[in-house]
This record gives sequence, structure tokens and C-alpha cells, in this order.
Amino acid sequence: MNNEQLTAGGERIAAVILAAGASKRFLQRSSPRTGGIKKEYQKPASSKDDLTVLGMSVNAFASVPSVSCIVIAHPENDEDAARAALNTVKFPALKPEIFFVNGGPSRRASVFNALSLLASYPPRYVLIHDGARPWVTPSLIGNIAEAVKIHGAVIPLLPLTETPKELSAENDGKGPVIISRHLKRASTGLAQTPQAFTFQEILRAHEKAAASVPEDGEFTDDAEIWDRFCGQVAAISGDPVNRKITFPEDLN
Repeated sequence: MNNEQLTAGGERIAAVILAAGASKRFLQRSSPRTGGIKKEYQKPASSKDDLTVLGMSVNAFASVPSVSCIVIAHPENDEDAARAALNTVKFPALKPEIFFVNGGPSRRASVFNALSLLASYPPRYVLIHDGARPWVTPSLIGNIAEAVKIHGAVIPLLPLTETPKELSAENDGKGPVIISRHLKRASTGLAQTPQAFTFQEILRAHEKAAASVPEDGEFTDDAEIWDRFCGQVAAISGDPVNRKITFPEDLN
């Protein structure tokens, strides 16, 4: 479909699925099975209907009736490969509109490109998902979609099962890494995606983020951007099945 076909609507929910990364860590452990192909275009061992990682993510969002549009951010000039990764997806009869956009040099930039595409026909809410999380369920997507209507910004969060430690940034590389703080499991958690926001607010937050990247590096996720420029982010229970693929062994 052409981007011009995108239409606006009062309570429309759009999804942004990120598949624009270079998969460097994944490809550093490349094997004959992975064949030098980036992780989102691979096929997990558990894949049904011969779906790729990206195809599984798209399929999950397409299965949620409230999601009317999906924007896929892919590497620059790689739209054909992204489309090919969806060839085996069996969309429902009232399938959502699917659009493609070039990613940027960072996750944040890729999200911003996708939000900018949506800006001319803005949805009410947007769900932002890592395309390398193929096991996301329609149930979790639906829960996030309902929660964002209440909170304005919400992410899925998993409780920690081991005790986290904060490391000192002053390590010189010659000695052991030094622990600077002993954190409490009860007050920390593992963030997942999709992360959901009211569209206009997260778009404005990304506009500000583009002009003020932190000195210590990029923003880690969209929840951090919202927290920096908009306010509080709510959390609901995540799903341990919704894991992220980082290395080839994660495809099993």
C-alpha cells in the first residue's frame, strides 16, 4: 500500500514495529543456519506457518482488531527485504494497513521517522514494538492498548528474579568493575515492548529528544523519552514469553 492511503480516525491505534537495526551482535555469532541475514528476517525454530521473526511480530499486531495501521521501520533502502519477510503472514480479512519507512542511525531516530510518517494522519495512540520480540501475544498487545487509554503512557514490565547492582562509571579497565549501588528487586523491573503512548505527546517528545540526545549516549527506549519530556510512565505486568532475540541461539 502507498503511504497516501493512510487515513485518520478519532480513536485509531497505530503500531510501530522496529526492524531497522544492523543486528551486529547477532551477526557476530553468525552460523551456516543464520547465513549472515539480520535477525528480524530469520525464522525461529518455533515459527508457525514458516513466519520470520518480523512476520511473527506483525502477525500478532494484525490479530488485534483495535490496531488499524502498522508502520515498519527497516534499514535504509531495504524495503524489499522487509516486505519479503512478510510474505507468509496470513492477514485477517479486515487486515490493518501496512506501511514502510526508512530507519535512522539509532533506535530513537527510527522511531522518530515512523512517528513522522504518521503525523499527517495521526492516530490517537501508538504502540512501539521491537521487531526482534516475535513471541509477543495479542493478549499483551490488547492489555497495553487498553491501559494507554487510561494512563497516556504505559509499558509492560517483568519483575526481577535476581538482585540488580549498579556499576561505577569510573572503572579504568585495569581492575575489577566496582559496584556503586545495591538496588532492590522490589523497586526495579525489566522493560519490554510494546510501549504505548498518546500519539501527539510522544511525537512532540521525540522532536525534543532529537535536539537533546544525552551526553552519555542515546535514550534507551521511548519510556525514557516520555519521562524526560512529558511525565510519568505507568507499568503493567509483562509476559516472560515476550523475550527479545539478541543472539542466534535465541532463535531456538
